[in-house]
Amino acid sequence: VQLQACGGGLVQAGGSLRLSCAASGRTFSSYVMGWFRQAPRKEREFVGAIRWSGGSTYYADSVKGRFTISRDNAKNTVYLQMNSLKPEDTAVYYCAGGYVKHLGVGNEYDYWGQGTLVTVSS
Repeated sequence: VQLQACGGGLVQAGGSLRLSCAASGRTFSSYVMGWFRQAPRKEREFVGAIRWSGGSTYYADSVKGRFTISRDNAKNTVYLQMNSLKPEDTAVYYCAGGYVKHLGVGNEYDYWGQGTLVTVSS
């Protein structure tokens, strides 16, 4: 299983970016796909997650109302639409997948993408 994340970049505060995570190697119908981020000198943080089956989404309070996770089943791709970005959103963003019981616990995810850097300037 491979996860390929992309879409990061430099954006001004208040701007938007959309990250993509393309999954390959198996079917993911029972998986949870999560997004995490890690800022410099900080611990990894849960951003949000989506269930492949049904499409239910879950978000951390810090991004709720600004970020939206969606999926394209035909493309085996998950998206993280980030709006109203703030400098504190600056981090390397990772997508992850697995049979997860606790959505916010990174160690429960089996597969991880390589990370994509998002930098929000003030």
